[in-house]
Amino acid sequence: MKQKTMFYCTSCGNETPKWAGKCPACGAWNTIVEQPEPVKPLRSQASGKGGGAFPRRACPVTELKTDEEIRFPTGMGELDRVLGGGAVKGSLVLVGGAPGIGKSTLMLQICSKLCEFSKVLYVSGEESEHQLKLRAKRLRVESSSLYVISETSLGDVLESVAAEAPDVLIVDSIQTLYNTGLESPAGSISQVKECTMALMQLAKGQGITIFVIGHVNKEGSIAGPKVLEHMVDCVLYFEGDQHTSYRILRAAKNRFGATNEIGVFEMRDSGLAEVENPSEMLLSGRPDDAPGTCVTCVMEGARPVLAEIQALVVGSAGGSPRRTSNGFDYNRAAMLMAVLEKRGGLKVSACDAYLNIIGGLWLDEPAADLAAVVALASSYLDRPVPRDLVAIGEVGLTGELRTVNHLDQRISEVHRLGFRRCVIPAHRAAESYPGLELIPAHNIGEAIRAALRRE
Repeated sequence: MKQKTMFYCTSCGNETPKWAGKCPACGAWNTIVEQPEPVKPLRSQASGKGGGAFPRRACPVTELKTDEEIRFPTGMGELDRVLGGGAVKGSLVLVGGAPGIGKSTLMLQICSKLCEFSKVLYVSGEESEHQLKLRAKRLRVESSSLYVISETSLGDVLESVAAEAPDVLIVDSIQTLYNTGLESPAGSISQVKECTMALMQLAKGQGITIFVIGHVNKEGSIAGPKVLEHMVDCVLYFEGDQHTSYRILRAAKNRFGATNEIGVFEMRDSGLAEVENPSEMLLSGRPDDAPGTCVTCVMEGARPVLAEIQALVVGSAGGSPRRTSNGFDYNRAAMLMAVLEKRGGLKVSACDAYLNIIGGLWLDEPAADLAAVVALASSYLDRPVPRDLVAIGEVGLTGELRTVNHLDQRISEVHRLGFRRCVIPAHRAAESYPGLELIPAHNIGEAIRAALRRE
């Protein structure tokens, strides 16, 4: 019998019966790869004894009990915040990120707290037991309730789980696991999906909390977390520049809590340290009396965070001005520059413009529009924005300032960090704070004049 061939998208995991240059699901180009359909898949042993001989029966939702406490702390407040208050019993959590960003360090560090009330099995397919011991010693993780094994076979991992009966299972990483019943190599789309499905049955069938680490590869030859997002309960992305010490943990999907929540960590020699006040971290080292910088307040989940936007506007040497943005949407930056020229009266179309967000943040909400416009105007006019001023608001195409959500929370964070002035849209009334002057503005012209006025 001829083996059937399927095609998969390495970006989103969509399956198609034939090859195409563009994925019909996500629209990515040149991501369709050929994968043979599994002929003899390994029957998962995670669903329980009998392998499906005794199927579970449906029951009314009114008979389900919720008395049992299903959440438990991981020992790291920032991780608990992103998870929605702690890890959930029987959940499958995917931690994705670039190689070397600190995913394994984070998972091994939480074992120190988890081992106080539960049994943890750490499965590593990338390091030996001796290497894990050295890393655990460096991170000061010592507990008799932590069991480690270096294994890549899915069947052997399931046997270890059955023998040790852990409460928490950590798999590092999902790309190293392979199913002997499949002919494709480890890390392929079919292997990653089959292994993740077996782990999901293990989590749901036996109530084991499972953390799975997944690597992100630009080449697309190794399946990244995008393939697994629809299978797991929670997707966490570990972001940050390897050349800096700060890391951001972001929740992209969470069935048990809010999404777009972030946790901030600092990578040190002794491991990851929690940054409880990310606003102070992001504003540290801010220059005094330097044109082209302005502070805004964005909402990362339920947490207000102050971020610094820097802009540089210089005369263009060629016929086509250059535009560059880092941490800010390029098309939105171009739109704001057009509004600044048309409604603000500043001739920026003939200048090179560079926009940068300090600290590795990505600002994707409209509340940062006004601060970007003020920073661009400050650089163009070569006049500094006062150090104690913050700008919050959305900018429309007619130059008007639109209100933003959670304005009171943002202003409260601005007041807590000692700023004395805040430019806000005039159409939204806010509470009064002692020591903080709220400056209402109807359009970008009024906002720029208020932000750049001389004392």
